[in-house]
Amino acid sequence: MAKMTPRTLSGFMELLPAPQQQMERIMEVLRRTYSLYGFTPLDTPVIESSDVLLAKGGGETEKQIYRFQKGDADIALRFDLTVPLAKYVALHYNDLTFPFRRYQIGKVYRGERAQRGRFREFYQADIDIIGDGKLDIANEAEIPAIIYKTFSTLGLKRFQIRVNNRKILNGFYSMLGLSEKSGDIMRTVDKLDKIGPEKVKTLLMGEEIALTEEQADEILKFIAIGGTNAQVLDALQGYAGKDEIFDQGLSELQTVVKYLAAFGVPEENFAVDLTIARGLDYYTGTVYETTLLDHPEIGSVCSGGRYDNLAEYYTDKKLPGVGISIGLTRLFYVLGEQGMLNPELPTAPADVLILPMTEDLSAAISLATLLRENGIRAQLHCEQKKFKQKISYADKLNIPYVIFLGEDEINAGVVACKDMVTGEQTKLEPAATVYRIKAGLDARNTGSVILG
Repeated sequence: MAKMTPRTLSGFMELLPAPQQQMERIMEVLRRTYSLYGFTPLDTPVIESSDVLLAKGGGETEKQIYRFQKGDADIALRFDLTVPLAKYVALHYNDLTFPFRRYQIGKVYRGERAQRGRFREFYQADIDIIGDGKLDIANEAEIPAIIYKTFSTLGLKRFQIRVNNRKILNGFYSMLGLSEKSGDIMRTVDKLDKIGPEKVKTLLMGEEIALTEEQADEILKFIAIGGTNAQVLDALQGYAGKDEIFDQGLSELQTVVKYLAAFGVPEENFAVDLTIARGLDYYTGTVYETTLLDHPEIGSVCSGGRYDNLAEYYTDKKLPGVGISIGLTRLFYVLGEQGMLNPELPTAPADVLILPMTEDLSAAISLATLLRENGIRAQLHCEQKKFKQKISYADKLNIPYVIFLGEDEINAGVVACKDMVTGEQTKLEPAATVYRIKAGLDARNTGSVILG
Protein backbone atom coordinates (compact mmCIF):
# COMPACT_ATOMS: atom_id res chain seq x y z
CA MET A 1 0.00 0.00 0.00
CA ALA A 2 1.45 3.36 -1.09
CA LYS A 3 2.09 5.84 1.66
CA MET A 4 0.47 9.25 1.42
CA THR A 5 2.84 12.19 1.80
CA PRO A 6 1.83 14.17 4.91
CA ARG A 7 1.22 17.83 4.19
CA THR A 8 -0.51 20.90 5.61
CA LEU A 9 -2.78 22.95 3.39
CA SER A 10 -1.46 26.30 2.19
CA GLY A 11 -2.59 29.13 4.44
CA PHE A 12 -2.96 26.96 7.53
CA MET A 13 -0.46 27.27 10.39
CA GLU A 14 0.89 24.34 12.39
CA LEU A 15 3.35 25.14 15.16
CA LEU A 16 6.00 22.94 16.71
CA PRO A 17 5.73 22.46 20.50
CA ALA A 18 8.04 25.33 21.56
CA PRO A 19 6.39 28.09 19.49
CA GLN A 20 2.98 26.66 20.43
CA GLN A 21 3.94 27.32 24.06
CA GLN A 22 4.80 30.91 23.09
CA MET A 23 1.41 31.31 21.41
CA GLU A 24 -0.32 29.91 24.52
CA ARG A 25 1.51 32.46 26.69
CA ILE A 26 0.21 35.31 24.53
CA MET A 27 -3.33 33.92 24.73
CA GLU A 28 -3.05 33.63 28.50
CA VAL A 29 -1.98 37.29 28.78
CA LEU A 30 -4.99 38.27 26.66
CA ARG A 31 -7.41 36.21 28.75
CA ARG A 32 -6.00 37.53 32.02
CA THR A 33 -6.02 41.16 30.86
CA TYR A 34 -9.53 41.04 29.40
CA SER A 35 -10.80 39.46 32.61
CA LEU A 36 -9.34 42.37 34.60
CA TYR A 37 -11.85 44.63 32.87
CA GLY A 38 -14.88 42.47 33.58
CA PHE A 39 -15.18 40.63 30.27
CA THR A 40 -16.64 37.13 30.23
CA PRO A 41 -15.25 34.40 27.94
CA LEU A 42 -17.44 33.28 25.05
CA ASP A 43 -17.19 30.46 22.54
CA THR A 44 -19.46 30.20 19.52
CA PRO A 45 -19.68 27.40 16.91
CA VAL A 46 -17.10 27.35 14.14
CA ILE A 47 -19.84 26.23 11.75
CA GLU A 48 -23.06 28.21 11.31
CA SER A 49 -25.97 28.18 8.90
CA SER A 50 -24.89 30.05 5.76
CA ASP A 51 -27.90 32.37 5.81
CA VAL A 52 -26.98 33.43 9.39
CA LEU A 53 -23.38 34.23 8.48
CA LEU A 54 -24.31 35.98 5.24
CA ALA A 55 -27.25 37.98 6.62
CA LYS A 56 -25.40 41.24 5.96
CA GLY A 57 -22.73 39.72 3.76
CA GLY A 58 -22.46 39.17 0.06
CA GLY A 59 -19.83 40.58 -2.26
CA GLU A 60 -16.29 39.94 -1.03
CA THR A 61 -17.49 38.04 2.06
CA GLU A 62 -19.41 35.51 -0.03
CA LYS A 63 -16.37 34.99 -2.26
CA GLN A 64 -14.10 34.22 0.70
CA ILE A 65 -16.41 32.12 2.83
CA TYR A 66 -15.92 28.34 3.14
CA ARG A 67 -19.43 27.11 2.33
CA PHE A 68 -20.65 23.55 1.78
CA GLN A 69 -23.64 21.23 1.85
CA LYS A 70 -24.18 18.45 4.39
CA GLY A 71 -27.36 16.62 3.58
CA ASP A 72 -30.02 19.29 3.23
CA ALA A 73 -28.08 21.81 5.34
CA ASP A 74 -26.34 24.81 3.77
CA ILE A 75 -23.54 25.58 6.23
CA ALA A 76 -20.34 27.60 6.37
CA LEU A 77 -17.25 28.24 8.50
CA ARG A 78 -17.30 31.54 10.39
CA PHE A 79 -15.18 34.26 8.75
CA ASP A 80 -15.00 36.51 11.82
CA LEU A 81 -16.17 36.56 15.45
CA THR A 82 -18.45 39.60 15.17
CA VAL A 83 -21.26 38.07 13.12
CA PRO A 84 -21.53 35.03 15.44
CA LEU A 85 -21.59 37.48 18.38
CA ALA A 86 -24.50 39.35 16.78
CA LYS A 87 -26.42 36.10 16.37
CA TYR A 88 -25.57 35.03 19.93
CA VAL A 89 -26.77 38.29 21.50
CA ALA A 90 -30.00 38.29 19.46
CA LEU A 91 -30.68 34.63 20.29
CA HIS A 92 -29.93 34.90 24.01
CA TYR A 93 -31.12 38.48 24.57
CA ASN A 94 -33.54 37.50 27.35
CA ASP A 95 -30.82 35.57 29.22
CA LEU A 96 -28.06 38.18 29.07
CA THR A 97 -27.37 41.14 31.36
CA PHE A 98 -26.47 44.40 29.62
CA PRO A 99 -24.08 45.94 29.02
CA PHE A 100 -22.80 42.54 27.88
CA ARG A 101 -18.99 42.37 27.89
CA ARG A 102 -17.40 39.39 26.20
CA TYR A 103 -14.02 38.32 24.94
CA GLN A 104 -13.43 35.52 22.48
CA ILE A 105 -10.25 33.95 21.13
CA GLY A 106 -11.06 31.57 18.31
CA LYS A 107 -10.25 30.43 14.81
CA VAL A 108 -11.91 31.96 11.75
CA TYR A 109 -11.70 30.98 8.09
CA ARG A 110 -11.33 32.99 4.90
CA GLY A 111 -10.69 31.51 1.49
CA GLU A 112 -8.44 34.32 0.32
CA ARG A 113 -5.09 33.94 -1.39
CA ALA A 114 -2.52 32.69 1.12
CA GLN A 115 0.59 34.87 1.30
CA ARG A 116 3.35 35.87 3.69
CA GLY A 117 1.75 36.64 7.06
CA ARG A 118 -1.79 36.05 5.76
CA PHE A 119 -3.61 32.83 6.51
CA ARG A 120 -6.84 31.09 5.58
CA GLU A 121 -7.29 29.73 9.09
CA PHE A 122 -6.27 32.10 11.86
CA TYR A 123 -7.00 33.12 15.42
CA GLN A 124 -8.79 36.34 16.20
CA ALA A 125 -8.91 37.79 19.71
CA ASP A 126 -11.93 40.07 20.14
CA ILE A 127 -13.51 42.09 22.91
CA ASP A 128 -16.90 43.79 22.59
CA ILE A 129 -19.22 45.73 24.89
CA ILE A 130 -22.88 45.52 23.83
CA GLY A 131 -25.54 47.87 25.19
CA ASP A 132 -29.30 47.53 25.28
CA GLY A 133 -30.61 50.61 23.46
CA LYS A 134 -27.78 52.88 24.64
CA LEU A 135 -24.07 52.64 25.37
CA ASP A 136 -22.12 55.38 27.15
CA ILE A 137 -19.18 57.12 25.45
CA ALA A 138 -16.93 56.04 28.35
CA ASN A 139 -16.85 52.57 26.81
CA GLU A 140 -15.32 54.01 23.65
CA ALA A 141 -12.43 55.33 25.78
CA GLU A 142 -12.06 52.14 27.80
CA ILE A 143 -11.49 49.96 24.72
CA PRO A 144 -8.17 51.66 23.71
CA ALA A 145 -7.17 51.67 27.39
CA ILE A 146 -7.55 47.87 27.31
CA ILE A 147 -5.47 47.73 24.13
CA TYR A 148 -2.76 49.73 25.92
CA LYS A 149 -2.85 47.45 28.97
CA THR A 150 -2.77 44.30 26.83
CA PHE A 151 0.13 45.31 24.62
CA SER A 152 2.11 46.73 27.56
CA THR A 153 1.65 43.49 29.51
CA LEU A 154 2.85 41.51 26.50
CA GLY A 155 6.02 43.62 26.54
CA LEU A 156 5.43 46.02 23.66
CA LYS A 157 6.39 49.64 24.31
CA ARG A 158 6.63 51.42 20.98
CA PHE A 159 3.09 51.16 19.69
CA GLN A 160 0.45 53.77 18.96
CA ILE A 161 -3.34 53.55 19.13
CA ARG A 162 -4.70 55.88 16.47
CA VAL A 163 -8.18 57.21 17.19
CA ASN A 164 -10.79 59.01 15.10
CA ASN A 165 -14.58 59.37 14.96
CA ARG A 166 -16.69 58.50 11.93
CA LYS A 167 -19.19 61.27 12.79
CA ILE A 168 -16.45 63.84 12.28
CA LEU A 169 -15.78 62.42 8.84
CA ASN A 170 -19.46 62.10 7.94
CA GLY A 171 -20.10 65.67 9.13
CA PHE A 172 -17.14 67.00 7.17
CA TYR A 173 -18.27 65.29 3.96
CA SER A 174 -21.76 66.65 4.59
CA MET A 175 -20.29 70.18 4.70
CA LEU A 176 -18.81 69.51 1.26
CA GLY A 177 -22.16 68.19 -0.03
CA LEU A 178 -20.70 64.69 -0.40
CA SER A 179 -22.85 62.71 2.06
CA GLU A 180 -23.99 60.22 -0.60
CA LYS A 181 -20.38 59.46 -1.49
CA SER A 182 -19.03 59.44 2.08
CA GLY A 183 -18.79 55.63 2.32
CA ASP A 184 -16.76 55.37 -0.90
CA ILE A 185 -14.58 58.30 0.15
CA MET A 186 -13.81 56.79 3.56
CA ARG A 187 -12.94 53.40 2.07
CA THR A 188 -10.55 55.18 -0.30
CA VAL A 189 -9.00 57.40 2.38
CA ASP A 190 -8.51 54.27 4.52
CA LYS A 191 -5.90 53.17 1.94
CA LEU A 192 -3.74 56.26 2.55
CA ASP A 193 -1.02 54.41 4.50
CA LYS A 194 -0.71 51.77 1.79
CA ILE A 195 -0.81 53.84 -1.42
CA GLY A 196 -0.02 57.43 -0.38
CA PRO A 197 -1.87 60.74 -0.90
CA GLU A 198 -1.30 61.09 -4.65
CA LYS A 199 -2.89 57.74 -5.48
CA VAL A 200 -5.71 58.43 -3.03
CA LYS A 201 -6.34 61.73 -4.83
CA THR A 202 -6.35 59.92 -8.18
CA LEU A 203 -8.92 57.41 -6.89
CA LEU A 204 -11.09 60.18 -5.44
CA MET A 205 -11.14 61.93 -8.82
CA GLY A 206 -11.62 58.70 -10.77
CA GLU A 207 -14.80 57.57 -12.49
CA GLU A 208 -16.12 55.64 -9.48
CA ILE A 209 -16.21 58.57 -6.99
CA ALA A 210 -15.78 61.45 -9.45
CA LEU A 211 -14.79 64.28 -7.10
CA THR A 212 -13.48 67.55 -8.42
CA GLU A 213 -9.82 68.35 -7.83
CA GLU A 214 -10.89 71.08 -5.39
CA GLN A 215 -12.97 68.58 -3.36
CA ALA A 216 -10.15 66.00 -3.34
CA ASP A 217 -7.64 68.65 -2.20
CA GLU A 218 -9.99 69.80 0.56
CA ILE A 219 -10.34 66.23 1.83
CA LEU A 220 -6.58 65.60 1.76
CA LYS A 221 -5.98 68.92 3.55
CA PHE A 222 -8.49 67.96 6.26
CA ILE A 223 -7.13 64.47 6.95
CA ALA A 224 -3.56 65.85 6.98
CA ILE A 225 -4.29 67.90 10.13
CA GLY A 226 -1.60 66.79 12.56
CA GLY A 227 0.35 67.69 15.68
CA THR A 228 -0.31 66.82 19.29
CA ASN A 229 -3.76 65.58 20.27
CA ALA A 230 -4.57 69.02 21.68
CA GLN A 231 -3.44 70.71 18.45
CA VAL A 232 -5.58 68.43 16.28
CA LEU A 233 -8.64 68.99 18.47
CA ASP A 234 -8.04 72.77 18.36
CA ALA A 235 -7.81 72.66 14.56
CA LEU A 236 -11.08 70.72 14.38
CA GLN A 237 -12.77 73.49 16.38
CA GLY A 238 -12.35 75.65 13.28
CA TYR A 239 -14.93 73.45 11.52
CA ALA A 240 -17.39 73.44 14.45
CA GLY A 241 -20.87 74.94 14.20
CA LYS A 242 -21.38 74.06 10.53
CA ASP A 243 -22.79 70.53 10.86
CA GLU A 244 -24.62 68.88 13.74
CA ILE A 245 -23.12 65.40 13.15
CA PHE A 246 -19.60 66.87 12.97
CA ASP A 247 -20.12 68.71 16.26
CA GLN A 248 -21.39 65.54 17.94
CA GLY A 249 -18.37 63.57 16.69
CA LEU A 250 -15.96 66.26 17.87
CA SER A 251 -17.55 66.27 21.33
CA GLU A 252 -17.25 62.47 21.51
CA LEU A 253 -13.62 62.55 20.38
CA GLN A 254 -12.76 65.20 22.98
CA THR A 255 -14.37 63.03 25.68
CA VAL A 256 -12.47 59.91 24.55
CA VAL A 257 -9.14 61.79 24.62
CA LYS A 258 -9.90 63.17 28.11
CA TYR A 259 -10.90 59.75 29.48
CA LEU A 260 -7.90 58.01 27.90
CA ALA A 261 -5.64 60.21 30.01
CA ALA A 262 -7.73 59.31 33.09
CA PHE A 263 -7.37 55.62 32.23
CA GLY A 264 -3.60 56.09 32.44
CA VAL A 265 -2.75 55.80 28.75
CA PRO A 266 0.37 57.90 27.99
CA GLU A 267 -0.06 60.36 25.14
CA GLU A 268 2.86 58.80 23.26
CA ASN A 269 0.77 55.64 22.92
CA PHE A 270 -2.34 57.21 21.40
CA ALA A 271 -2.95 59.84 18.75
CA VAL A 272 -5.93 61.53 17.14
CA ASP A 273 -5.53 60.65 13.46
CA LEU A 274 -8.09 61.88 10.93
CA THR A 275 -6.91 59.37 8.30
CA ILE A 276 -8.40 56.48 10.30
CA ALA A 277 -11.80 55.64 8.82
CA ARG A 278 -12.07 51.82 8.91
CA GLY A 279 -13.45 50.54 5.63
CA LEU A 280 -16.46 48.72 7.08
CA ASP A 281 -19.73 50.65 6.83
CA TYR A 282 -21.15 49.54 10.17
CA TYR A 283 -18.77 51.73 12.24
CA THR A 284 -20.64 54.83 13.39
CA GLY A 285 -18.53 56.51 16.09
CA THR A 286 -15.03 56.13 17.51
CA VAL A 287 -12.67 54.01 15.38
CA TYR A 288 -9.24 52.61 16.26
CA GLU A 289 -6.14 51.23 14.59
CA THR A 290 -2.99 50.16 16.44
CA THR A 291 0.44 50.08 14.82
CA LEU A 292 3.93 49.08 15.93
CA LEU A 293 6.01 52.24 15.48
CA ASP A 294 9.20 50.38 14.53
CA HIS A 295 7.37 48.14 12.05
CA PRO A 296 4.92 50.29 10.06
CA GLU A 297 5.10 47.78 7.21
CA ILE A 298 3.05 45.37 9.33
CA GLY A 299 0.03 47.67 9.26
CA SER A 300 -2.67 47.63 11.93
CA VAL A 301 -2.29 44.85 14.53
CA CYS A 302 -5.49 45.72 16.40
CA SER A 303 -8.50 47.61 15.06
CA GLY A 304 -12.18 48.20 15.65
CA GLY A 305 -14.69 50.82 16.70
CA ARG A 306 -18.21 51.81 17.68
CA TYR A 307 -21.30 50.49 15.86
CA ASP A 308 -24.91 51.48 16.50
CA ASN A 309 -26.78 48.26 15.85
CA LEU A 310 -24.89 45.00 16.16
CA ALA A 311 -27.76 42.57 15.51
CA GLU A 312 -30.06 44.50 13.18
CA TYR A 313 -30.29 41.51 10.81
CA TYR A 314 -31.48 39.19 13.58
CA THR A 315 -33.68 41.32 15.87
CA ASP A 316 -35.61 44.61 16.01
CA LYS A 317 -33.93 45.50 19.31
CA LYS A 318 -31.28 48.18 19.06
CA LEU A 319 -27.99 46.79 20.37
CA PRO A 320 -25.16 49.33 20.05
CA GLY A 321 -21.63 48.21 20.77
CA VAL A 322 -17.93 48.92 20.63
CA GLY A 323 -15.12 46.44 20.16
CA ILE A 324 -11.72 45.60 18.77
CA SER A 325 -10.10 42.60 17.15
CA ILE A 326 -6.50 41.38 17.15
CA GLY A 327 -5.45 39.17 14.23
CA LEU A 328 -3.54 36.93 16.59
CA THR A 329 -2.06 34.41 14.14
CA ARG A 330 -0.75 37.15 11.85
CA LEU A 331 0.64 39.12 14.81
CA PHE A 332 2.36 36.00 16.15
CA TYR A 333 3.85 35.23 12.72
CA VAL A 334 5.19 38.77 12.32
CA LEU A 335 6.61 38.90 15.86
CA GLY A 336 8.42 35.62 15.24
CA GLU A 337 9.73 36.83 11.89
CA GLN A 338 11.03 40.03 13.51
CA GLY A 339 12.72 38.10 16.35
CA MET A 340 10.50 39.80 18.93
CA LEU A 341 9.33 36.68 20.80
CA ASN A 342 11.29 36.33 24.05
CA PRO A 343 13.50 33.21 23.69
CA GLU A 344 14.39 33.23 27.39
CA LEU A 345 10.93 32.30 28.66
CA PRO A 346 10.45 28.55 29.22
CA THR A 347 8.73 26.60 26.45
CA ALA A 348 9.17 23.10 27.97
CA PRO A 349 6.08 20.93 28.49
CA ALA A 350 7.28 20.07 32.04
CA ASP A 351 9.25 21.77 34.80
CA VAL A 352 10.79 18.57 36.13
CA LEU A 353 11.68 15.23 34.58
CA ILE A 354 11.83 12.43 37.15
CA LEU A 355 14.16 9.53 36.34
CA PRO A 356 13.35 6.53 38.55
CA MET A 357 16.48 4.43 39.20
CA THR A 358 14.63 1.53 40.84
CA GLU A 359 12.37 -1.23 39.58
CA ASP A 360 9.63 -0.25 42.04
CA LEU A 361 8.20 3.09 40.88
CA SER A 362 6.14 3.84 44.01
CA ALA A 363 8.56 6.44 45.42
CA ALA A 364 8.90 8.19 42.05
CA ILE A 365 5.11 8.29 41.59
CA SER A 366 4.65 9.70 45.11
CA LEU A 367 7.27 12.39 44.40
CA ALA A 368 5.59 13.31 41.11
CA THR A 369 2.29 13.64 42.97
CA LEU A 370 3.90 15.89 45.60
CA LEU A 371 5.40 18.15 42.91
CA ARG A 372 2.08 18.44 41.05
CA GLU A 373 0.24 19.24 44.27
CA ASN A 374 2.64 22.17 44.63
CA GLY A 375 1.91 23.43 41.12
CA ILE A 376 5.08 22.03 39.54
CA ARG A 377 4.61 20.29 36.20
CA ALA A 378 6.27 16.90 36.60
CA GLN A 379 6.84 14.13 34.07
CA LEU A 380 7.91 10.56 34.86
CA HIS A 381 10.34 9.00 32.38
CA CYS A 382 9.84 5.26 32.74
CA GLU A 383 10.98 4.07 29.31
CA GLN A 384 13.64 1.36 29.12
CA LYS A 385 16.34 3.55 27.65
CA LYS A 386 19.94 4.35 28.47
CA PHE A 387 20.63 7.06 31.02
CA LYS A 388 22.29 9.28 28.39
CA GLN A 389 19.18 9.07 26.18
CA LYS A 390 16.98 10.15 29.08
CA ILE A 391 19.17 13.19 29.75
CA SER A 392 19.13 13.99 26.03
CA TYR A 393 15.33 13.87 26.15
CA ALA A 394 15.30 16.54 28.88
CA ASP A 395 17.83 18.63 26.94
CA LYS A 396 15.85 18.56 23.68
CA LEU A 397 12.66 19.64 25.45
CA ASN A 398 14.50 22.27 27.53
CA ILE A 399 13.12 20.81 30.76
CA PRO A 400 14.86 22.90 33.44
CA TYR A 401 15.18 20.30 36.23
CA VAL A 402 15.91 16.57 36.29
CA ILE A 403 15.43 14.47 39.42
CA PHE A 404 17.29 11.19 39.97
CA LEU A 405 15.64 8.84 42.44
CA GLY A 406 17.55 5.70 43.34
CA GLU A 407 17.74 3.38 46.35
CA ASP A 408 20.29 5.61 48.13
CA GLU A 409 18.08 8.72 47.83
CA ILE A 410 14.93 6.83 48.86
CA ASN A 411 16.64 5.33 51.92
CA ALA A 412 18.09 8.70 52.92
CA GLY A 413 14.78 10.52 52.41
CA VAL A 414 16.31 12.99 49.95
CA VAL A 415 15.93 13.93 46.29
CA ALA A 416 18.83 14.40 43.86
CA CYS A 417 17.90 17.34 41.63
CA LYS A 418 19.96 18.83 38.79
CA ASP A 419 19.48 22.29 37.29
CA MET A 420 19.94 21.61 33.56
CA VAL A 421 21.01 25.18 32.82
CA THR A 422 23.59 25.81 35.55
CA GLY A 423 24.54 22.16 36.14
CA GLU A 424 24.12 22.64 39.90
CA GLN A 425 22.99 19.44 41.66
CA THR A 426 21.54 19.20 45.16
CA LYS A 427 20.41 16.43 47.50
CA LEU A 428 17.67 17.83 49.70
CA GLU A 429 14.53 16.64 51.42
CA PRO A 430 11.45 16.64 49.14
CA ALA A 431 9.97 19.80 50.70
CA ALA A 432 13.25 21.69 50.29
CA THR A 433 13.53 20.46 46.69
CA VAL A 434 10.03 21.77 45.98
CA TYR A 435 11.05 25.16 47.40
CA ARG A 436 14.24 25.24 45.33
CA ILE A 437 12.44 24.34 42.08
CA LYS A 438 9.64 26.87 42.62
CA ALA A 439 12.15 29.65 43.34
CA GLY A 440 14.06 28.75 40.18
CA LEU A 441 10.91 28.66 38.07
CA ASP A 442 9.79 32.05 39.39
CA ALA A 443 13.13 33.52 38.32
CA ARG A 444 12.92 31.91 34.87
CA ASN A 445 9.37 33.12 34.26
CA THR A 446 10.16 36.79 34.80
CA GLY A 447 10.15 38.88 31.68
CA SER A 448 7.60 39.65 29.02
CA VAL A 449 6.43 37.43 26.17
CA ILE A 450 7.42 40.00 23.56
CA LEU A 451 10.69 41.92 23.38
CA GLY A 452 9.45 45.49 23.06
